Amino acid sequence: MWHFPNCLGAIDGKHVVIDAPANSGSLYFNYKKTFSVVLLALVDAHYRFIAVDIGSYGKNSDGGIFANSNLGQSLDSEKLNIPEDRALPGTNILAPYVILGDEAFPLKKYLMRPFPGAQSVEDVEKRIFNYRLCSVRRLVECAFGILSQTFRIYCRRLKADPQNVNQIILTTCILHNVIRNSRTIISDNAEERLNTGNVQNLRRHGGNARAEAFVVRDIFKQFFNSPVGAVPWQYNKI
Repeated sequence: MWHFPNCLGAIDGKHVVIDAPANSGSLYFNYKKTFSVVLLALVDAHYRFIAVDIGSYGKNSDGGIFANSNLGQSLDSEKLNIPEDRALPGTNILAPYVILGDEAFPLKKYLMRPFPGAQSVEDVEKRIFNYRLCSVRRLVECAFGILSQTFRIYCRRLKADPQNVNQIILTTCILHNVIRNSRTIISDNAEERLNTGNVQNLRRHGGNARAEAFVVRDIFKQFFNSPVGAVPWQYNKI
């Protein structure tokens, strides 16, 4: 995927704002003091939704939403048909296929997140890794923006019960993919201007990382800072 080899897609979650469901207490009340359900999405290089998990309560933490989602559990239990590890381009270094997330997600062997800012301030190699990851992770932000611009219902609070809201979100995701398959990709500059409407970011709160995940992230970091893995403009972006 673009300039991040062995990348399957980018993941993020968004709070879709809804009317307060009857008798729901604080279940749907989120950190921005609105009521919401969560759309968790994995997006490919063409801004299409590969997998979605819809309907988590707005009050749930981001890490908990991913851990309890079908996608997160399937990845953890290795039930998905993920390709075998593949050598990074121009090397004999094997690396797993990964998905990319932001600081809201836990670091895992299959899920790469940026190095924390405190670690990367004085470390050029870590800043390069963060740039390479974040430039690709933008895909999912763009996908949410396209979704909101195409289906204007996301620009206002959804007035329906949670079950119907979940069906509305799923339907728009399916139609989004149909549209993406039938038209050319919007330019990067155009998509940077897209607004996500009444759809809110998840809170950033990562989980514990295993030693193996640190090793995988270091493999990619070293590759991006090597002559074979670097791209000419990356040093101007940090």
